Amino acid sequence: MLNGQAIIATRPFRSPHHTISDAGLVGGGTVPKPGEVSLAHNGVLFLDELPEFRRNVLEVMRQPLEDGSITLSRASGSINYPANFMLVASTNPCACGFLTDPQKECTCTPLQIQRYRSKVSGPLLDRIDIQVEVPGLRYQELASKDAGDSSNVIRQRVNAARSIQLQRFDKTKLHANAQMGTREIKRHCAVKEDAERLLETAINKLGLSARAYSRVLKVGRTIADLAGAENIEASHIAEAIQYRSLDRQM
Repeated sequence: MLNGQAIIATRPFRSPHHTISDAGLVGGGTVPKPGEVSLAHNGVLFLDELPEFRRNVLEVMRQPLEDGSITLSRASGSINYPANFMLVASTNPCACGFLTDPQKECTCTPLQIQRYRSKVSGPLLDRIDIQVEVPGLRYQELASKDAGDSSNVIRQRVNAARSIQLQRFDKTKLHANAQMGTREIKRHCAVKEDAERLLETAINKLGLSARAYSRVLKVGRTIADLAGAENIEASHIAEAIQYRSLDRQM
């Protein structure tokens, strides 16, 4: 704070190029300096064309995604930088980009598709809460006059859900569902019997990890909050499972 005013008034948005090094992303140097994950603290880190980043660069994000901080160790000692950021990433379904396109034929071989997808490891995907496939838009959709809900309406829904979460975690160090640990998940993410059966079926068929299971519950809790529902219903769990599209393709 400076004279009662925040030094940073807007949340940061960082979008590094895919040629960035691991030191540039998480920090480093002889005298350790913060990297992009710390510069995006309390903001958004956007990685466009995720598989184009070197795999060793992506793997170093696993700790900050889990802990919200990054520790850099040097001969002179260790330093810890904050890194509580929201990761937003984009990727094509394959190298040519037309694997799921209904209009254009994909020219990639199965081996090329597998190699392209394997550039992003399973443990990293596990740490991404929502994975959504965005299909290409046709002319009728682009030219449609139906604008859908306005940003103001969506903002009101989000603010209402955030208010619910602030009340839920009152007198704790948590502020949002995404920050819940195992204890909080057991307390706040209890599901009804039909939702539990749906979740069990999905976990067994998709082979989701324990980390992905927890994330489905937290996303389901958020979907229920957006709907103003006190309990997590089967429909909320079903929607949360649909947001694990890359798990269904692996």
